[in-house]
Amino acid sequence: MGLAIFQVDAFTDKLFAGNPAAVCILPKPRDKDWMQNVAQEMNLSETAFLNKREDGFNLRWFTPTVEVDLCGHATLASAHVLWEIGLLKLGEQARFYTGSGLLTADRKGDWIELNFPATPDEPATAPADLPRALGVTPRYIGKSRFDYLVEVDSEETVRNLEPDFTVLKALPIRGVMVTSPATSPGYDFVSRFFAPGSGVNEDPVTGSAHCCLGPFWSRRLNKNEFLAYQASRRGGVVRVRVSGERVYLGGKAVTVLRGELVDH
Repeated sequence: MGLAIFQVDAFTDKLFAGNPAAVCILPKPRDKDWMQNVAQEMNLSETAFLNKREDGFNLRWFTPTVEVDLCGHATLASAHVLWEIGLLKLGEQARFYTGSGLLTADRKGDWIELNFPATPDEPATAPADLPRALGVTPRYIGKSRFDYLVEVDSEETVRNLEPDFTVLKALPIRGVMVTSPATSPGYDFVSRFFAPGSGVNEDPVTGSAHCCLGPFWSRRLNKNEFLAYQASRRGGVVRVRVSGERVYLGGKAVTVLRGELVDH
């Protein structure tokens, strides 16, 4: 019998927008090489692998080329699938045991809210090629546990970025988030996220980046709740709430396909 696998668009309420993730339900843990091969076959920015345990689910995430320590959109997609197919009751909390500790997800009306660790940035001296690769003059450069953060002057600059992915891929970093205050009505800040070194030139909507962007804009704007827009081609909306060492990420999700992974 094959394994249940789903494709979900996360941080959106409509098909073919947001960030697509594959979610694979496993009856038992599988080895890393097998999961990496499945993720490469799916060829999405992230594939999530879940297996049941007594008090929740083990959860791991893979890009087409590497395993990652934290992923927001594939966690959102995983919770969405568990409620949709009835492995969790609608009012039941999703509990995920991961390389970044225990992560939870709760339904908040039409939204799903993730409880993630904050990954605040500190001022940093970026690699010399980073501004050149992005084609911008940064207002500020910081570095979180995972990525560089680059603040630029305007939403227009963020939207018009055309990075040199060959140069970015050579830099010793997981990824780069580029951000500015929003001028689009209703939003507090905008961003884009590039991670060619992790096998993803541009990630459409990056939950884990908002674990850094939330604390950053909390300092800048002197508030703790935001509505953020990730201005990739597909685009996506993230509610962000900063509370001490945790960041709560809200988003919607929609299932695109359901299938069976043939397990030879």
